[in-house]
Amino acid sequence: MIIAVDFDGTIVEHRYPAIGKELPFATSTLRQLMEDGHRLILWSVREGDLLQEAVDFCEQRGVSFFAVNKDFEEEDGTGKHFSRKIKADLFIDDRNVGGLPDWPTIYALIKKKMNLRDFLISEEIIEPPVKKKGWWPF
Repeated sequence: MIIAVDFDGTIVEHRYPAIGKELPFATSTLRQLMEDGHRLILWSVREGDLLQEAVDFCEQRGVSFFAVNKDFEEEDGTGKHFSRKIKADLFIDDRNVGGLPDWPTIYALIKKKMNLRDFLISEEIIEPPVKKKGWWPF
């Protein structure tokens, strides 16, 4: 899968433009996803030197991205059908509806190909929804 990952608030705590403290298990999970064969794209609001600082931070921890703020490294933004929208299968971002799960949960969701609700039910963290009895007897 192609997985786009935000930086500030997702890999590190929000301290933009500074780099915050790494969130627990963030880079180790990203390394494991790379080992599992996933392509990672860093998708960040950062640009220029601030973006390079984020890339360097990750590379120092063994996370090398397939591309940064684009679909593939060679993309130059001048193609006939160029779109700034990243073509990823998944997005890992702290601005996700419902917030950002912890990194071990993120890994389990991807590995098991589950959504968060089904994962929480399977781990017996939440109860499955009670099926309402319908009006018709069949």
